[in-house]
Amino acid sequence: MAIQWYPGHMHKAQKDIRELLPQVDLLIEVLDARIPYSSENPAIEKIRGDKPCIKILSKSDLADPAVTAAWQVHLEQQRGVKTFATTTDEPQKIKQLLELCRRMFPAKDAGVKTINAMIVGIPNVGKSTIINTLADRIIAKTGNEPAVTKSQQRINLGSGIVLFDTPGILWPKIENPNSSYRLAVTGAIKSTAMEYDDVGFYAADYLIKAYPELLKERFQLESIPNTELAFLEVAALRRGALSAGGRINLHKICELLINELRAGTVGRITLETPEMVVQEKIEIAEAQAKKDADAAERKRRFKAGSRNPSESELAAQEANNAKRAPRGSRPPKATKPRKSK
Repeated sequence: MAIQWYPGHMHKAQKDIRELLPQVDLLIEVLDARIPYSSENPAIEKIRGDKPCIKILSKSDLADPAVTAAWQVHLEQQRGVKTFATTTDEPQKIKQLLELCRRMFPAKDAGVKTINAMIVGIPNVGKSTIINTLADRIIAKTGNEPAVTKSQQRINLGSGIVLFDTPGILWPKIENPNSSYRLAVTGAIKSTAMEYDDVGFYAADYLIKAYPELLKERFQLESIPNTELAFLEVAALRRGALSAGGRINLHKICELLINELRAGTVGRITLETPEMVVQEKIEIAEAQAKKDADAAERKRRFKAGSRNPSESELAAQEANNAKRAPRGSRPPKATKPRKSK
């Protein structure tokens, strides 16, 4: 699924972050604990360089605690990275973030040397709630819809820490198709930019394999069907997600499933593990390498001035000839063009 949603203010925000970065001592990146990899903006990782970074795993009360712990170990293998798991309902724990910031800069005595921190994150990960908690006042707008914050802010948190807030930003092209679905499931993009049926089928397929017991309990089922379609049909009957005439309303049950996942009523669920992501990165790299090799081969043939078709092109030509040939006749065989003397 391709996400077709990249508002203009996000492009400006990314440019502003690049310009402000030289003034910053520390990056604080807010991630969704249910999708730590998919909610991690690759553009931020590229421009961060060697600057220390705290990765906050927000909404950890909605995520699988065992998988969250595994993600913390995985992320802290990166140079200069510390992790901090919390929820938006734990104000005292969120305030511990200030002490963690100071511990990362022991040479800067509190109240003497200022630590300039920049907080970044994709839309709808709870960044604004964290800022308001740290500042002890309402500074940033909060809401369940993504892209609430649209301008940069400078906030003095006390304790010698100044925080630069930035709008939540996605990136123009998401390479991993699974990440697109996960972002949609968790509400990082607006509902108008996604198809509920498509996303619902993805979510159902994953949950059947990863969390069947939670589905059985939530939808009061004795067993879980083997396919996402069969599960959605059974779930629709349980919840009365029907159209006129008693037909299954797939759009309605998909929307219901996604909303319950976002609210955590299905249970504590994480949509990706470090092992899954490592394998997906390998597959994406292999697919890209093949694409680059095919492009290089086409370019080589073009530069050589040869229009000799490849084996796959010859096979396609023969198949096309077979379709065009009259019934009972023998199609002409595709042949390579003769070289000019």
